[in-house]
Amino acid sequence: MDEVKRLLLVLFKRFISKISGDRPSTDSSATSPEETIEQIRRGDEQLRAAFIAQYEPYILKVTSRFCKRYIDPIQNEEYSVALIAFNEAIDGFNEAAGRSFLGFAETVIRRRLIDYVRKEQRHWQSVPYSAFDREDEDQLTSNPIETAQAMHKHEQDRVKEDRKQEIQTFAALLGQYGISFSDLADQAPKHADTRGMLFAIGKLAASDPLLYNPILEKGRLPVSELAGQAGVSRKTIERNRKYIMALVLLVMGEYPYLRAYITHTDAPQVSLAGRAQSSKEVKL
Repeated sequence: MDEVKRLLLVLFKRFISKISGDRPSTDSSATSPEETIEQIRRGDEQLRAAFIAQYEPYILKVTSRFCKRYIDPIQNEEYSVALIAFNEAIDGFNEAAGRSFLGFAETVIRRRLIDYVRKEQRHWQSVPYSAFDREDEDQLTSNPIETAQAMHKHEQDRVKEDRKQEIQTFAALLGQYGISFSDLADQAPKHADTRGMLFAIGKLAASDPLLYNPILEKGRLPVSELAGQAGVSRKTIERNRKYIMALVLLVMGEYPYLRAYITHTDAPQVSLAGRAQSSKEVKL
């Protein structure tokens, strides 16, 4: 995105932030988009900002539908691309062509998003599928296979970045409780049944305020209470204190990627019932 477009985006966001609480009415008596555009072209730039703000939900809807996920206007660059495309549609709309403005704007937004995805994947080696090229009603040539592959790669990159950010966030949270990933690596149980037992204990602690409040508020694991409810020895809880605390924080927080990882890699679920009487309890 060149400097002119960046400046344009900054100006738009300023305008929108100022007038977002006072958007034009959308009732049946309101001016049509086509009539509003005609007024904008007469030089009413303040009306342009108000018009863009009014249709911000529409821009988000089109962008999210194209990306097949929710788009955050602040965090996701795709929204910036769509915002600029909507403004471009205002300047390029021709009512004589017989199309509604919103239909034309959606075409422009989708076209710019396709360009953006392809540009983001410029280092990705793709095979051309020219036999599948097709033209839309605006004579725009696109390739559905190439576009789908680019979108898939773009989504993979996004997930990778989200996962990285999630790991960094969780590491920072653990640090507040004096726990590091190296601590967890050292203390991680090697046996499947042991992992199953500790996961069950962690979920138990995360489900009871009397057990998780001391962790969240004081950074203290209620060893006696947890051992009693889980039916294991105090020594088991104490030896795995950091590991159990980390599991509680993970279960209670918004960490979908990390939770999915442990869900798919943990041991079979182990019941805590009767474990206190079992002579085979694993000593960690």
